[in-house]
Amino acid sequence: MKHARSAIAVFALAAGASLATPAAAQDMNPNRFYIGATIGQTTASDGCSGIILPGITCNDSDTAWRILGGYRLDPNISFELGYQDLGKVKATGFGVNGEVTSNVWELVAVGTLPLKNRFSIYGKVGGYRGDTTLRSNAGFSGSDTNTDLTFGVGGRYDLSPQVAFRAEYQTYQSVGGGTVGTSDFDVVSVGALFNFQ
Repeated sequence: MKHARSAIAVFALAAGASLATPAAAQDMNPNRFYIGATIGQTTASDGCSGIILPGITCNDSDTAWRILGGYRLDPNISFELGYQDLGKVKATGFGVNGEVTSNVWELVAVGTLPLKNRFSIYGKVGGYRGDTTLRSNAGFSGSDTNTDLTFGVGGRYDLSPQVAFRAEYQTYQSVGGGTVGTSDFDVVSVGALFNFQ
């Protein structure tokens, strides 16, 4: 909840910037539509809970990637629809291998606060629809879908009117369900945005 308050505070600050900093806002790229992609590392905070025993290994971190499309309402407020692959949680022991894969569709509002020299900070908040699947070589499996909240904070650098780079932290709350278990997923990533002219 502490992280949620921080993300919402940054978003609210950035939303207010459309009134408080009109000069800086005018320097932002006016293009409305954009696409982007990110890559980074994801960690399932509860991915290995309860299964760390002698003879069992578990890895709750993996590579995460995302593709997204966005619409810029004004220089400070954007909306994004994205697909995020959250990777796998893998456990091995006593000849049994199991893995849980998770991915989400997300819709978020992004509030941006311009700084100097083409840099800006942003906060994002929204919801996701997640799909989680459990597979193993021992014959047990399962899958669940769920919806919940996602939020994050990050920094952006506008290289040109068409290209920008991001570095961000984002969390997805309670991904999973009763069949496969639930976990918060924390993603640290970098990425690029491409604005349509």
